[in-house]
Amino acid sequence: MADIVIQLLPHIAAALLYGALGFHFWNTRWREQENQCVACPMQVWERVAIASALLIHAYGLYGALFTEAGMRFSFSFALSLMMWLAVLIYWLESFMARMEGMQPLVLPLAALCTALPVVFPQVHLVAHASATGFKLHFLAAMLAYSLLTLSALHAIFMGFTENALHKRLMKRSLASLPPLLTMESLLFRMLLLGFVLLTLTVGSGVFFSEALFGKPLSLDHKTLFAFASWGIFATLLIGRHAWGWRGKRALRWTLAGFALLILAYVGSRFVAEVILGRS
Repeated sequence: MADIVIQLLPHIAAALLYGALGFHFWNTRWREQENQCVACPMQVWERVAIASALLIHAYGLYGALFTEAGMRFSFSFALSLMMWLAVLIYWLESFMARMEGMQPLVLPLAALCTALPVVFPQVHLVAHASATGFKLHFLAAMLAYSLLTLSALHAIFMGFTENALHKRLMKRSLASLPPLLTMESLLFRMLLLGFVLLTLTVGSGVFFSEALFGKPLSLDHKTLFAFASWGIFATLLIGRHAWGWRGKRALRWTLAGFALLILAYVGSRFVAEVILGRS
């Protein structure tokens, strides 16, 4: 028991740091008060603090997932890893575009997902994890999940911002977000890259299933959800290029694709591990 607690300490520390930073950015960028700096650029210490949380989080994930017995995984670690990659991508993007209003949304969600392994510490050994092909498949899948998670968060806030603009109810929290066109451009860049990685994930799973997982491809609910999600994102990107889809239509398609993608793995693992008690 003591070993498990020690192993989970980095997750607890990272979750607390993410949460504290989320509160800090809400208090300094979103909170409705006089003399508030709505769109202040991130200071050096804020960037360093986010980087520190990422390093602590990465250390905890690596120690928990990779052991002498092999690679271990679960739905809680999947969500934790997805949010680690999402925060990392967001942190890197902030050096190239103004993202100052996104911290109060992304960081609390990262804190919640980082704490999930503490609440649900059950893990299972992953078969064929030592194979190079599996490692590439796994990396592509996690990057795709993370990019599309961040895309879904962007789409939600774009919807809120656009709705507030139409109603002329621009609160300080929404005013602190990047310009709508900047967010839209970033959204579709992330969607395109996430779709390419998702295509690699689905494609490698279809054509190399036996080499990766030791068994032929089976059309279970996980596979069907993954195909449906891929189809939705493909349709959205084609619609954007061919007919200029944007706004609420892009929001609905993005969230629909993301919901199916989450159900494809995280939902099935949650049911198996938590509800049914299977590894």
